[in-house]
Amino acid sequence: MENITASEELEDVASQEQVGIGEEEVQPSDVDAQGDNAVVTEDDLIYEKEEKAPKIVSPYDRPGKWYVVHTQSGYENKVQGNLAQRIQSMNKEDSIHEIVIPLENVVEFKQGKRVEVQKKMFPGYILVRCRMNDEVWNVIRNTPGITGFVGSANKPSPLPRKEVESFLGSAGEVDGQAVKRAKPRMGYEQGETVRVKEGPFADFSGEIIEINEDQLKLKVLVNIFGRETPVELEFAQVAKL
Repeated sequence: MENITASEELEDVASQEQVGIGEEEVQPSDVDAQGDNAVVTEDDLIYEKEEKAPKIVSPYDRPGKWYVVHTQSGYENKVQGNLAQRIQSMNKEDSIHEIVIPLENVVEFKQGKRVEVQKKMFPGYILVRCRMNDEVWNVIRNTPGITGFVGSANKPSPLPRKEVESFLGSAGEVDGQAVKRAKPRMGYEQGETVRVKEGPFADFSGEIIEINEDQLKLKVLVNIFGRETPVELEFAQVAKL
């Protein structure tokens, strides 16, 4: 069986001056003695900022490695639950740490209104963080709804740091699922075929050749009397096929 990496398959998604008081400059060493008249230096501000800044930990640096698992399409949530139950019943919590369904925010238009919805980034796949060995492989592979790992048959390929941080690095948690907090995409892609819902070209289909997200408009190549003509439409005027 030809080997394929997980990443390949998923892609086939301020300076501040010191302040003086009166005519006499107060030195940093006088801070404790001066009380409210203490001078705050640039170094103090930088130190305070660094001290308060939250430490960001990459999901890649958590224990174990991340693997991509095939599931029956549309059953990702069911499989997530099945695997969680098997982990608990087989006492594998120390080996299998996380099961994640990557989600992303997508802007759609429903009944002429702009709404933001969450969709699976990779339908038919889930991400599992674990310490892989033969027992762990069997627990995961034999879970109902799982059809295999991305990688070779008996030696799954862990995701590299770049892919892990791309899929999960800016994610938050919603009901145990990772949700990307990046700028929502509009749900349309150049080259995609859409159907016109309203206007003089209603019921025509055409290929998207240009997307203007700022104005919420698309330019669609519509076949009119045997000739392809670019037509500018609003997002709300088209629908996915």
